[in-house]
Amino acid sequence: MNIFKALFGVKEENPEEKKRDDEARKFDVLKYDGVRAMRTGQFDYAAQCFSHALELADDLECRDYYSTVLTRLGRLTEAYEQLQKLAEAEPDNMKVFIRMATVAFMMENYVLMSEACDKAMSIDNTQPLVYFYYAQACRGLDDVSNAVAMLSKALLMNDDYAEARLLRGEILLSNGDLAEAEEDADRLYAAVPDNEDVLLLKARVMAAKDDKAGALDIYNKVTEVNPFCAAAYRERATLKAELGDKEGAEQDIATANDVEPQVNGEQPTKGQNIEQKIGQAYKNLDPYGIFS
Repeated sequence: MNIFKALFGVKEENPEEKKRDDEARKFDVLKYDGVRAMRTGQFDYAAQCFSHALELADDLECRDYYSTVLTRLGRLTEAYEQLQKLAEAEPDNMKVFIRMATVAFMMENYVLMSEACDKAMSIDNTQPLVYFYYAQACRGLDDVSNAVAMLSKALLMNDDYAEARLLRGEILLSNGDLAEAEEDADRLYAAVPDNEDVLLLKARVMAAKDDKAGALDIYNKVTEVNPFCAAAYRERATLKAELGDKEGAEQDIATANDVEPQVNGEQPTKGQNIEQKIGQAYKNLDPYGIFS
């Protein structure tokens, strides 16, 4: 056999090269199978593909995909660990730190969230989203003054940042700063009058001002926009009771019980809670356009 190889120029394959080539092919198959599975919502299979692929090669794009599907599966600690590895490889990539802040928010770990925001801000301190996330971390840590300060900075950069104005209004209201909360509520109501969260803030501000009739009217609009908003029914029930409408108050409480599963002993599953958090956190973040 060796004579024929010598005569016809057949190159004997190096075992190490063959192993590397085989591993490269396996990696490619696993990675792109994972991408296809991720795009079709098969997150468990996608996670398996990416995990095995990363055992063969440390590929940053693959690690990024893996962190994404782990987040979707609610395996948040593992997702954060993958993002940490990405941050070590790309310490100047602000998007990675924003995503770390996102996952930390889902984990309700506001210390980690604030640390990720600090790092993102050290890379680029001109992004309103970073200040918004930092404010959420401060709020989680009961640091009201810094939360308001961060949101005010975000609004200085982008006066039309409705999410930041809404969060600031909610924090100001809960802190008893009624006049400032009312300013934010009025600005939002003028801009997006059919938004459920905006309407709730407006109604709560009016109720805090003891404008019961005005608040009642806004709560009516909330239930028109979302007939399943239990908070609106409960808060409206309180107003109706104060206005002497006992029957209306009882009806609202009954409706709230009907639309709020946990009141009937049907606690939302962990997966449902995670899905809600993910949906909110990914609303403005999808760096690779995978889920767009």
